[in-house]
Amino acid sequence: MAHVLVIGASKGIGLETTKAALAAGHRVRAFARSAAGIGLSDPSLERFTGDAVNAADVAAALDGVDIVVQALGVPTRDLIRPVRLFSEATNLLVPAMETAGVKRLIAVTGFGAGDSRDAIGLLQQLPFRLVFGRAYDDKDAQEMRIRRSSLNWTLVRPGVLTPGAATGRYKVLTEPASWRNGLISRADVAGYIVAQIDHPSHERKAVVLVR
Repeated sequence: MAHVLVIGASKGIGLETTKAALAAGHRVRAFARSAAGIGLSDPSLERFTGDAVNAADVAAALDGVDIVVQALGVPTRDLIRPVRLFSEATNLLVPAMETAGVKRLIAVTGFGAGDSRDAIGLLQQLPFRLVFGRAYDDKDAQEMRIRRSSLNWTLVRPGVLTPGAATGRYKVLTEPASWRNGLISRADVAGYIVAQIDHPSHERKAVVLVR
């Protein structure tokens, strides 16, 4: 079983990944500014209060882990301002992992990041840019930094996120010609991530996840 560091573990995909990794028998270090409030009870869970853009916090959190899941998010209200969290956190995380000798990184970005932007339909492009443009410009920088690293990375690009339980019924689109938008639950994204912890099959690849 792996010792997994989940960055952004207090909500969303990060919280679902923490739950799924614990259920699969992994040890989880749940990293978040509000880690103390994570309402899970498991002897294999370690809550780690820290800031993803604080170098000392990130370096300390990497001690003894085998794999990192980066699942950061920003509140909707922050989308109207310039977004730098994804790139700034990644610019700290990648060299810290390289220094610590932690080689495996699974980073959640989103459909529309990097070269998947070309797969957005014409009717969706304008509203996508108006609402998510600042965040996805920063996700582009995040992905570029990860691709330049020496790490064994996987970029996870889910479509439109929904609540609900994991179904296991989703598509993993690996070829650019197949990329498209669609719905997927956060729990199913977490299921894919944990499957990659156990049986990595998409190292140094970007995948799109949809139902």
